[in-house]
Amino acid sequence: MTQAASPDVANAWEAEVLAQTQHWLLAAVIGLNLCPFAKAVVVKQRVRYRITDAHEPEAVLALLRDELLHLQAADPAALDTTLLIAPNVLPDFFEFNQFLAECDDVLDALDLVGELQVADFHPRYQFGGTRPDDMGNCTNRAPYPILHLLRESSIDEAVAAFPDAATIFERNIQVLNELGPEGWQALMQNRPKND
Repeated sequence: MTQAASPDVANAWEAEVLAQTQHWLLAAVIGLNLCPFAKAVVVKQRVRYRITDAHEPEAVLALLRDELLHLQAADPAALDTTLLIAPNVLPDFFEFNQFLAECDDVLDALDLVGELQVADFHPRYQFGGTRPDDMGNCTNRAPYPILHLLRESSIDEAVAAFPDAATIFERNIQVLNELGPEGWQALMQNRPKND
């Protein structure tokens, strides 16, 4: 599945993956303002959702390569970012974290370092030096393993428009600590029926 905004889906499984991903994006990333730059891109429908049913990391790397080239070639006014959603691979976060080095290798092999970058989200995301239950980890927790393909120029523009960008992470930790584990779980589970 490759279309932006509210794409047609091939089957019920893709529809559910998309619904959960978009719920997370709207309720957590935008709803809690974890990323103050995300709302404009979503509202302008400049997000590409690419769902894969691949079970092997190698297949995800091949798709990552294709998606990086697609994003590079696309008009930024029409497509600003891509969420590559891979529900069936690397459920273990530490294996996923090691896999990210291979993603960087793909970026490097395509000579796109400095033009595009790959950010990451995972259901069990854990920052170094934290406990698994630290609420700060939720800043990068999503329903599925996700590779977020971004334009460096968009990041530069967003940071320039938000002079206190360095404070975003600290504010997010405070918001998530106030929300607490039960609040986070409720937020992720309380998806409207029409999502």
